[in-house]
Amino acid sequence: MNAISPPERADMPVEGRRQVLLLQSLMGPFFRRIGQALLRDGYGVHKVNFNGGDQLFWRLPGAINYTGRPSDWPDALARIIAARGITDVLLFGDCRPLHSAAIAVCRNLHIAVHVFEEGYIRPDWVTLELDGVNGHSSLPRDPNYYRDRAAQLPPAPEHQSVPSSFRRRALESIAYNAADLLTRWRYPHWDNHRPWHPLIEGVGWLKRLSDRKAAAARTAALLARLEASPEPYMLFPLQLDADAQVRLHSSLDGVADAIRQVVASFAAHAPAQLRLIVKEHPLDNGVTDWRALTAEAAGAAGVAARVDYMESGDVAVIVRAARGLITINSTTGTLALACGVPVITLGHAVYGLRDITFQGTLDEFWSNPGLPDAATFAAFRRVLIDRCLVPGGFFSEPALEKLVNSAIARLEAHSPRHFAATSRACRDRTATSSAYEPLALGHGLESARG
Repeated sequence: MNAISPPERADMPVEGRRQVLLLQSLMGPFFRRIGQALLRDGYGVHKVNFNGGDQLFWRLPGAINYTGRPSDWPDALARIIAARGITDVLLFGDCRPLHSAAIAVCRNLHIAVHVFEEGYIRPDWVTLELDGVNGHSSLPRDPNYYRDRAAQLPPAPEHQSVPSSFRRRALESIAYNAADLLTRWRYPHWDNHRPWHPLIEGVGWLKRLSDRKAAAARTAALLARLEASPEPYMLFPLQLDADAQVRLHSSLDGVADAIRQVVASFAAHAPAQLRLIVKEHPLDNGVTDWRALTAEAAGAAGVAARVDYMESGDVAVIVRAARGLITINSTTGTLALACGVPVITLGHAVYGLRDITFQGTLDEFWSNPGLPDAATFAAFRRVLIDRCLVPGGFFSEPALEKLVNSAIARLEAHSPRHFAATSRACRDRTATSSAYEPLALGHGLESARG
């Protein structure tokens, strides 16, 4: 039997105040920072934790630990929404099973769902859309829409880069997975949406951290060879194997399948003088040895001497000199388009539009990639910034601060309802109260005090 404790008074809905419920974020403190900012601004803030990793990085009032079965989650969410007067739901990634179910519940109850995701344009941007992102985005597919809409917008605000730390990302992932493993007894029905056991993923991150110097040396040697060689190349940046963009928004079975298909097409149809560079994703967890798999595929296709693997380094450096870029639906595609480099997408990408990306087959792309229409892409980029991008990042303090401030402003724009101003005293009580009132939430839900 799951114990259900009475919630804090801070969790109770207050008339005239927007009540925001946060579900899962990516690994790290991003949602805690969002929660702190919302509390500061007088919102009611609530959070559902599905495992010990979620719980580790929250540590604020308003938490509910969901220990029930996935099949019971829709009904449990509906009870939370009713009991706490929820007006808005925030989540990261719309394809996690629990999030997909939550979006369906919220749609039926007419609750606004704000979906965060890695930015459509990178670096230094994060996606924030209503109802869905990527393959579920409501962005139109007609390039004329972007040309017409961009003409009505003022110039984009000045954008400045923010720092990002791979070490921070790796350590936060290790901490999250460790907390998940150590508390599995408390969340008996939790099933990670990622395809690896947390222990395996943690070992992968440690391996990548320990191999960084050797990988950097191999990358430096490759860059020196490319700079000294007159041979043209095309670039294939890998995506994360657990990414829903790959698994759900393409016909590919995963990154390994993509590598084999791209290398086979390159071997059969690319001009003899053309090289292929396969670039490792900077946030790959190291569970799979993509370098070895790429070498195996190239050897089997008879093009081992023309295929290189790049493990680290700034992808922008090699994008600018590339003859073309092949991607499933990575946002590196928008980086290439901004440089005027032709792009073909093998999956569903929001930027995979006529006049922007190559509309033929991969076999054709190697010899005749064409060029993107710069004016159409500029219009597309301007509309994205206005409609569904916020500046900032996840893996440094300056990046998080910028992201949180930008996200709060965009959330307000998403739901431009007038809410009564909350007094400073009420805000203080919301953030610090430890009083309790009974509120029946149901089986599988237990309130947590931060």
